Amino acid sequence: MPNATTRPKRTRRHRRAQREDAVRNELVSRSLESAQQCLFSQDYGTAFVHYLLVLNLAPALKDFANESFRFTLFKWTDELDSLGRIQDLFNCYEQAMELFPVDEVIVNSMGEHLFRMGFRDEAAGHFYKALKLRPDFPEAKENFYRVANWLVERWHFLMLNDHGRNHKYQLAIKKAVEGGCSSVLDIGTGTGILGMCAKMAGAAEVYACELSKTMYELACEVLSANGMADSIKIVHLKSLDMKIPKDIPNRVSLVVTETVDAGLFGEGIIETLIHAWKHLLLPPPNTQQPLSSPSQTGRVIPAGATVFGVAVQCREIRRQHRLCASSVGGLDLSAVGQIYSPVSCLADTEDSTEPYTTERLSRLRGGYIQLTQPFTALDIDFNNVQELEGLCSREMMQLRLCVTQEGVLDALAVWFQLHLDQDNHLSTGPQEDTCWEQLDYFSFMLATYTVKCGDEILVEVSCKDSYLRLCCAAIIRDGHTFRLYNVTPKILTANPEAELCSALAGLQTNQEKPSCAFMLESAEIALLNNTAYHNSFQRAMSKLLVSLKSTRRSQQSDTELDPIYVLDVSEGFSVLSLIAAQLGFDPSEDKQISPGLVQAYSSVEKEHHQTMLRLLAKGNGVLESTLEFWLSHVEDDSAVLQRPATEKLWSAIILDCIETCGLIRQKLLEKATLARCLLEDGGQIFPERIVIHGMLVESDTLLRESAVQGTEPTLGFNIAPFINQFTVPVHVFLDLSTLECTHLSEAVELFALDLMNSTANYTDREVKVRVNTSGKVTAIAFWYQIHLDSEQSVSTFSEDSHWKQAAVVLQQPLTVSRGEWVKLSIQLHKSSISITTTIKQKYSIQISM
Repeated sequence: MPNATTRPKRTRRHRRAQREDAVRNELVSRSLESAQQCLFSQDYGTAFVHYLLVLNLAPALKDFANESFRFTLFKWTDELDSLGRIQDLFNCYEQAMELFPVDEVIVNSMGEHLFRMGFRDEAAGHFYKALKLRPDFPEAKENFYRVANWLVERWHFLMLNDHGRNHKYQLAIKKAVEGGCSSVLDIGTGTGILGMCAKMAGAAEVYACELSKTMYELACEVLSANGMADSIKIVHLKSLDMKIPKDIPNRVSLVVTETVDAGLFGEGIIETLIHAWKHLLLPPPNTQQPLSSPSQTGRVIPAGATVFGVAVQCREIRRQHRLCASSVGGLDLSAVGQIYSPVSCLADTEDSTEPYTTERLSRLRGGYIQLTQPFTALDIDFNNVQELEGLCSREMMQLRLCVTQEGVLDALAVWFQLHLDQDNHLSTGPQEDTCWEQLDYFSFMLATYTVKCGDEILVEVSCKDSYLRLCCAAIIRDGHTFRLYNVTPKILTANPEAELCSALAGLQTNQEKPSCAFMLESAEIALLNNTAYHNSFQRAMSKLLVSLKSTRRSQQSDTELDPIYVLDVSEGFSVLSLIAAQLGFDPSEDKQISPGLVQAYSSVEKEHHQTMLRLLAKGNGVLESTLEFWLSHVEDDSAVLQRPATEKLWSAIILDCIETCGLIRQKLLEKATLARCLLEDGGQIFPERIVIHGMLVESDTLLRESAVQGTEPTLGFNIAPFINQFTVPVHVFLDLSTLECTHLSEAVELFALDLMNSTANYTDREVKVRVNTSGKVTAIAFWYQIHLDSEQSVSTFSEDSHWKQAAVVLQQPLTVSRGEWVKLSIQLHKSSISITTTIKQKYSIQISM
């Protein structure tokens, strides 16, 4: 074979493959170079397309290009989000996750977009997947905890841990089923516990409905785990949308439900039961035929309810809903007239939101004083459809309450008794050990009223939009009636500019307080009432201004001093910028007030907030030109931290560091890093330092509010493992002064954040805490000392603090003895803190804050 050769033949196909490889490599190289050029010119959309091409043609480059691809994806999708191109945004993430299906950062980012758009169930799925991919991923952990609060509200844990409540429902259901109610519908089933009670009692047919997708899926898991998946049919629907025979084959003889909130009607039980009687339930028993079979008639558990109330004095309630301070930080607050919270119980209000707030009265700081005897406000029969339909059209009822204790009339505290049947009742009263809170109703009063023994309080009771409303209408004294809201103050919201002119004119011609009124959120009112915080800020700012003024005079002796620029980027309504502006006036130099040295900028966004600041400035003699609203100077609201002018830097930047709930604000350290770059020499961030303090505590209350404690409270049903997936270890909005707990240690410094000097910060720290009382460590309670400067500081755990405290709840309590040491290992990642507890090197539990 003379033509034989040891070299393989080069086929036409092989040569074509080589040419294709060369072309592909050239295309990949050019596209990668183009992607990098587009990134440099901030053309993120084109860069994203180039990266898609590169990574689809050359998958081997995924590791190399991963970081750049992520950066491009996040920048481009943020741009798409701002443009409202939501479908394009989701398409980009789908393409990205096809390339990187196990990239926890991309999965988590997709969840963040879903959460912001209101797709909470879908967002939770992505956060959960990201945690599965990387259990120690702090951003995903924080996001999952945040969305868990939305998907499974914290009251679910309290309710399921309330054995007394669960047992009484069980008894009432068992009695009804054994009495002949053979078909049952559980409306708003939640975890399915009431439906399972019906099945265990022997009901032949049990159906359930649940609107929340998360709770529906959870209930399906619970039913399966308890061997009832085939015997209880559950549908993912609101009961108002259920139809026969599509969803259930026939009308049922018993409806069980607990679609009640602390206000009884707030979850729509009236509308739910009217619809159930008309479309889902068998007709009620006929009084003319009392021997009719229960299986042929319908009934509801609960059978009815009675609402009770009492007039109370409570300082804590007052300071969250009415301005109590006359001045803060040197500012006279009278210039804005009246300030109220948005909670209004007036029957003729146009607002259809809840006319009350809820509190656990037994935990209010300072307690409360009953000014009257408890009274009955309303009785309702849930088995009477005519009564349910007529509830909202009832005439307003008036009650006269005799005052038995002198005091300030702050609110009506309200609770109810739920009549499950004739024998079983549940009370939500303040003295009961119950999972429910109580209601607070406030009157839109023009002043604070003190009532005396022998006075009468006229209370109006009505039901509008299926909300129960109780309102203190008048005080009757010595035969004279004093209406509490006979003149409704003018609320400045609709046309702030025109209203401002009118209000300012009133200030110039009328020495009395203006008749205008403003609505602020209760947290904003509580902040405004925190005089200690504002006065401390005034002293710290004054000290800074003295230092900066001295420096300027030494450097600019022959010229007019440059302005001192102050920026307040606090969340919500804040008067700190105005306090700074007022300090800029120095009347000591001339007989006439000199122009303001301080040029203050506020980041308040709402128009009525700006109107309030303008009124306060005018009323306190601050030139209007020295206070400006910063958001009108920036093109992008998300980029608030910018230079005051091209050639200028800030003298002071005020950051809002602690949320009212007791947590450090997200991305605080990132904001502080940027703020430091925008400060002039000698400038300052307020606060300059935050110190976290904590202590070891034992609290069964925190355990019950954080997770379901085994099967005993849930009547033996296996529910805990499923709902506890949504346990959030950090418990917020605590008042440690009234929380039922035992302090097992002294307070210790856990961590410190220096906002002015990043080199002083550390990423981890170990703290040894000595146990001074034997017990079980169930939580680490914590709060903050906010250092405005080296001399002025305020605690978030003080009597006048508007901030609440928080606690990290351990999944497994640690048994400790007096004299032992517990080691806390604390780590900081961005603005998220995690704590690991260790005792005798036996236990180690990591919790994220």
